[in-house]
Amino acid sequence: QVQLVESGGGLVQAGGSLRLSCAASGSIFSMFAMGWFRQAPGKEREFVAANSWSGGSTYYADSVKGRFTISRDNAKNTVYLQMKSLNAEDTAVYYCAAGVKYYGGSYSRPYQYDYWGQGTQVTVSS
Repeated sequence: QVQLVESGGGLVQAGGSLRLSCAASGSIFSMFAMGWFRQAPGKEREFVAANSWSGGSTYYADSVKGRFTISRDNAKNTVYLQMKSLNAEDTAVYYCAAGVKYYGGSYSRPYQYDYWGQGTQVTVSS
């Protein structure tokens, strides 16, 4: 079992920045990847970014490339999502996820993840 707790969401003006955190606990040695997804009202959950836990590879959705950065602190078992140049389209509930099966590739699909956090709201005002 892996437990995930997100934090860092909030209200920010367009053009501003936020950093989300996801603290993992439990059987973290079994993880192959951690990712961030988001879901806006009335829309499907969409991939934002992922980090391969062992190899350190990172992947981003085209909509956030150059603005968002995923990183991790192994000592703290924490993954971060640094978000810059935020706009109204970034408004959503952001979810952290952990995958414990090897798929390879970018880990951009929800089915590739086994554990999910409770979500944290990010609201960008224009």
